[in-house]
Amino acid sequence: MLDLILCVDDDPITLMLCKMVITRAEFAQQIITAQNGEEALSYFDDLRLNNLGANISNYPKLIFLDLNMPVMGGWEFLDHFSKEEYRSSFEDCKVIVLSSTIDPDDIKKAKTYSMVLDFLSKPISKEMLESLKTILA
Repeated sequence: MLDLILCVDDDPITLMLCKMVITRAEFAQQIITAQNGEEALSYFDDLRLNNLGANISNYPKLIFLDLNMPVMGGWEFLDHFSKEEYRSSFEDCKVIVLSSTIDPDDIKKAKTYSMVLDFLSKPISKEMLESLKTILA
């Protein structure tokens, strides 16, 4: 079981469903949410700012990320989160793209980001989480 995960999606119903499925599957102890990529980056920026260069240990080791969101979408989030300033502080944080589209080009593009573990189709399910447990173990 993971200590902390982050779900990034602009749809409150999707976020509620994610939290419910993750809790029932006993996949994570704590689930935090963000409504877009900018909110998610702000969360990580706050962690870095509050730790002032100290080792940051309590942060989400897994992010479920939607691609199509207002303000800042998933691709833009991944572009920013790939930069050294984030990777050096959160190097073992992995991303699962959770999208309603299964465009082969999107799947191919997602694989170009080293932190992306998988590209899954919404909605999240207990079976998905069970298969992720083996990947994350």
